[in-house]
Amino acid sequence: MSLVQQRRFTRRRTSVGASREFVTGVLAEWQLHTLIEDIRLCVSELATNALLHGVPPGREFSVALHRVEDQVRLEVRDSGPGQPSVQQAADDACSGRGLHLVRGLADDFGVDDHVVGKTVWLVFKTSATAAALP
Repeated sequence: MSLVQQRRFTRRRTSVGASREFVTGVLAEWQLHTLIEDIRLCVSELATNALLHGVPPGREFSVALHRVEDQVRLEVRDSGPGQPSVQQAADDACSGRGLHLVRGLADDFGVDDHVVGKTVWLVFKTSATAAALP
């Protein structure tokens, strides 16, 4: 058995905060409180990247959470071109650390290309006590 929650967001700055609230609500509903802070930070980074680099004007991006057994998969999909890459930011740079950060927090990371756009995904393992689906 698996659980899935997904929501679409418009191309505006307030959507980053709305995506954080969305994942917080879903993870609380699934009683995965120990993952909330890490996944909130990761969705913030991925949603910001989608807005800055992946969502053309007039389009949306989507955020999805999938829960299967002992893991949660976070996906952020946009319809823009380009391939995200992990960069090594300069010490004094104000940006460029997002993908490096999310890769460090997640148990797995990847990008799926689509005919239009891509999905950046992260996998987080749940604790053994929280692994039973509600």
